[in-house]
Amino acid sequence: MNVLVVEDDRKIADVVRKGLQEEGFAVSVCRNGDEGYLMARHGEFDALVLDIMLPGRDGLSILRNLREQKNTVPVILVTARSELNERLEGLNLGADDYLAKPFFVEELVARLHAVTRRVKGDQLTQISSGGMRINLITREVQREEATIELTAREFTLLELLMRSPGRVYTRTQILDHVWGYDFDPQTNVVDVCVRRLRNKIALPGENESLIEAVRGVGYRFRKAESK
Repeated sequence: MNVLVVEDDRKIADVVRKGLQEEGFAVSVCRNGDEGYLMARHGEFDALVLDIMLPGRDGLSILRNLREQKNTVPVILVTARSELNERLEGLNLGADDYLAKPFFVEELVARLHAVTRRVKGDQLTQISSGGMRINLITREVQREEATIELTAREFTLLELLMRSPGRVYTRTQILDHVWGYDFDPQTNVVDVCVRRLRNKIALPGENESLIEAVRGVGYRFRKAESK
């Protein structure tokens, strides 16, 4: 699940990012309402975790504008305040759930799964492409009926690439989504992980990997050819 967290409190944002990534989520974080709105409007996210009190555009304003544009991405509002009127306003604007600070990341994880299942049904529980099938709930990976054992990071990397077959992800984007913290851009950790993943998902005698390298840019999951 690809989640955007819009939260101006750096400590909370870092805790949420780490907790969600440990559960296998791909997480993007921003701390400004104006930037968060642009990312939510133009990005491809499965859910938003949206603080109400933000510098720049506030969370309710972001939610209102997204819904006016017919953007139906599931939204969980987060706030340190507990006024009933604020909660009602957010829900009436189209929020899918509401979480008051302080909260446990485990509760946020459960709510994210609930709102995405409610909005998208089974569509979000499995991703299939190129003969590969991954289950986002059980984290089971199969190709041609064979089950493949992956580490948590290998699974997150495969999920990221399979969500958008044909889309090229730079090494920096992969580092941010899969590892979630700053690395030296020259590190080869992405290449090492891709190499391991390729070996694990390859069929015997297969010449072309489902994960393609784009020279000087990054990697992509091979897009199925049109018939």
